[in-house]
Amino acid sequence: MGSTVENSPGSAMGTVAVSTRTRFQRTPDGAVWTVNGPAHAFWTRYLSAFDRVRLLAEVADVPLPPNGASRVDGAGVEIWPLPYGRGPRGLLPGRAALRRSLRYGVDDVDAVILRSPSPAAGLLVPILRRWHRGYAVEVVADPQDMFDGPVVTYPVRRWRVHRAVRQLREQCRDATAVAYTTGTSLQLRCPPGPHTVAADYPDVDLRADAFVGEPREPAAPGGPVTLVSAGTLDRSRHGVDVVLAAMRRLADDGIRVDLVHLGDGRSRTRLERRAARLGLAERVVIAGERPAAEIRSWLDAADVFVSPASVGAPSPVVVEAMARGLPVVAVAAVDQPDLFEADCLVTTGGPAALAEVVRRLLIQPQRMVEVAAAGLVRSRGYRTEVVAPRRAMFYRAVRMAGRPTPVAPAARAREHAPTS
Repeated sequence: MGSTVENSPGSAMGTVAVSTRTRFQRTPDGAVWTVNGPAHAFWTRYLSAFDRVRLLAEVADVPLPPNGASRVDGAGVEIWPLPYGRGPRGLLPGRAALRRSLRYGVDDVDAVILRSPSPAAGLLVPILRRWHRGYAVEVVADPQDMFDGPVVTYPVRRWRVHRAVRQLREQCRDATAVAYTTGTSLQLRCPPGPHTVAADYPDVDLRADAFVGEPREPAAPGGPVTLVSAGTLDRSRHGVDVVLAAMRRLADDGIRVDLVHLGDGRSRTRLERRAARLGLAERVVIAGERPAAEIRSWLDAADVFVSPASVGAPSPVVVEAMARGLPVVAVAAVDQPDLFEADCLVTTGGPAALAEVVRRLLIQPQRMVEVAAAGLVRSRGYRTEVVAPRRAMFYRAVRMAGRPTPVAPAARAREHAPTS
């Protein structure tokens, strides 16, 4: 769902290194793949200002491409593989190797952009400071999304979130340029420095073929209704529990609602058991991680999209659901409440409030059409031709900042000395 911005003659220059928390898979032929993460077209956005983009990403070696995988590397996009680790316990043993790989990965590039927050960005910034190298930051998530899940105790999670917020605040303050792809709250919590170039734009943009001409027609009254939701199930705040409880309430009122969830994670088995306890096993399908090419067909087969978890930035799937003419309901507080209709934003009340919102939509087909039409209008603000120029302007500002004078060769040699 990314886009390529054509370079004007003489506009592109050099290589930019981009750090990302997205993990990829590499096959023996050297090709790099992703299932539900950004593929090659997404990363070509940086070619609006640079000749080449180098992704600093964790890469796992696999014998074959995963089912439904898309290629990441390609024309203008190369991958700098970082040691692969799972969570904090997987990261710590390879910390020295990760630092060393990051050092080599940014040694010969012309600019560095950190997609923050991420563990790699936190390790890379001290290296760049020692080298007196500037860097830019794209704030693409809320730090609390990095450290969440049932295996993390509350005090430890609170400390790690606090540290991540502090790191992000320092990164934004000291960066040469900062772009906020999230809503307004992180601009306030992590403001740019007094001499930092600041910008804002969505991290998602849609091409013309993503949009329908008219909002979806409601299903026939009294018939089964299909909800679709999406998101990782690795976090404790995935919100799908609320959706299941709301479905039970609707079933008790004689309203049949089915659910398809696009996503996977540690909570999957628990959610399937919960659906069975609620008597919903036949009505709930957890489809797992689906390729981006399939998501549109799932959306087109649904009646209502439910955004089940708090988000700091609009999910690509949420925006695409609106572009497909689906009415969208948001379950939890979000950073961009203006993206949703007020009567479809469930910030309090939990399952009862969600069930009431869905019930009200189903008994008022005209309101479903109005909500879908309003979402379709809002989604057009995420068109490629609207978002890409703003993003390209930021990348050009990063490029024009230039590469600072490198440190003395002797100091660089010491920095790159192999460690045991």
